[in-house]
Order: sequence, then C-alpha cells, then structure tokens
Amino acid sequence: EVGDVVSAEGPLGAERWSHVVRVPIRGPAGGVAHLATIERDITEQKGFEARLRQSDKMQALGTLAGGIAHDFNNLLTAILGSLELAAPKVQEQPRVLRLIENARGAAERGASLTKRLLSFSRANDLRARPTDVNALVEGMSALLSRSLGGLVAVETRLGADLGPAQVDPDQLELAILNLCINARDAMREGGTIVVETEALTIEDDPDLSRGAYVGVSVSDSGEGIPPEILARVCEPFFTTKAVGQGTGLGLAMVFGLAQQSHGRLRIESRVGHGTRVDLALPEASAFVAAEEADT
Repeated sequence: EVGDVVSAEGPLGAERWSHVVRVPIRGPAGGVAHLATIERDITEQKGFEARLRQSDKMQALGTLAGGIAHDFNNLLTAILGSLELAAPKVQEQPRVLRLIENARGAAERGASLTKRLLSFSRANDLRARPTDVNALVEGMSALLSRSLGGLVAVETRLGADLGPAQVDPDQLELAILNLCINARDAMREGGTIVVETEALTIEDDPDLSRGAYVGVSVSDSGEGIPPEILARVCEPFFTTKAVGQGTGLGLAMVFGLAQQSHGRLRIESRVGHGTRVDLALPEASAFVAAEEADT
C-alpha cells in the first residue's frame, strides 16, 4: 500500500506504534518498479501524547473538583457549626441529642471526603518538610497490621543512603496506607504486599525537574487492572468496588499528593499478574536547590 500510515501492534496498553511511509519508484516505462518503505518507531512519541492528554484531563477534573469541594466544605462548616450550637440546648432530650450526634458524624465524614477531594485538586495546603521516608515506612508497621488484617503480609525493602524527601509526612502516610489497602483488596486469597523505597535520579521526564528523587512503591501479586480501567483509576469517584466499599478517592488523593509535591505517580499493571504503584518525590536538598535556582 502506497502512502503515509500510522499503525499499532500488540495488546491494548502495550502497543508498539509505527509510522510507515511507502513511496513508489517508477521504472523507465512509467510503471512502479520498486516500493521504497521507511518505518519509524513512534511508540515513545505516542506515549508522551497520551500522558499529555491525561495530564490535561486530570487538570480539568482537578479544577472542577476543587470548586465543588470548596463550596461543599463551606456548607458543611455551617452545618457543623449549627449542630455544635444546637447540642447544648437539647441535653435533656436524649433522643434529639442522638439525632444531632448522628448528623454531626455524617457531616464530619463529608468533611473528610472534601479534604481528600481538595488534595486531588491541589487546592489543599500541604505541610511539606524534609521527611525520612524509611523511618516513616518503618513506623507504619502497627498501623498496616491493624488496617490490612491477617490474610496479607507486608514486606518492606528500604533503600540505603536515602535522602529525606520534601513532602507532607501525614499525607504520605495516608497515601501509602491507601495504596496498601488497594493492594490487599486486589489479593482476595491473600498474599504479600511489598513496600519499597529507593533513591532515584530522573533526567528524562518532561514533567519533572531533573535531579534527585525519593521513590516509594507498593506492589502486589493480585488480579491486575485492565488497560481501559487503568487509564481512569486516578479520577475522583471512579471505583470498581461495590457500593459502600470505596469512595473512589484513594488514588485521586495519591495523585494529588504527587502533583502538589512536584513529583509523579506511575502505575504498572498486568491482568493476572499484579500491580505496582510508583511514587517519586523530590529529595529535600534537590528541591530547595531547584527552588532557589527558579528565584
């Protein structure tokens, strides 16, 4: 076939893209004697374009989510304030007081959801500071044991000579907990979750400043995520879990933390083989140097 063709080969999510140009070479009689073919691998270019589209999409979702969460948070603040004022007036009416407490609990859960939504939208103020990620992971042992139950084990692989990361430690702890809970849910028959830290040097990512980063990864050997779902897992309120079993904000919050910390989030998954989530956070000294260079 003569012409300019872009084609893909391989399974969805792992395609190899090619740009093929075929030009006819005519002989003395005017007929086509040969066909010159030039093929160029454009997989990397297609991957960059897909990441750019995804980044634009997530930015638009973040703007929308941030506006909704901000307004909703103001409403919840007014509701909680009114309930706080009403409670002392019905101390002699246990039934009414119980209803007020139920309403307060529901409003507080709503406030917690809006906080996570604000984290995704990057409208939430982080208290970023130099954080010893290895110490943080080691300190989560009891929390993970209580939260994950007995069917799964957690293996930690802590990198040596790891510099402190510039990140909000409370939000990082919550992010790791969310990732571990997702990993547990993916291994219905149980298994081992691996939490790993490592020193990274990133030079070729157009979305990040070059330099030193601290990597945190959580991997499992569970069901894996199909490519069509993998493309949406960081969207707020997107979940494949049954009603009442997930809010769809866990990975959205982790994505927001990565973006707001000037880092990145990457997810690799193969159906039937498991999932690995990689979080890259700027090393504190490199982050400070980059900030000073920008000013």
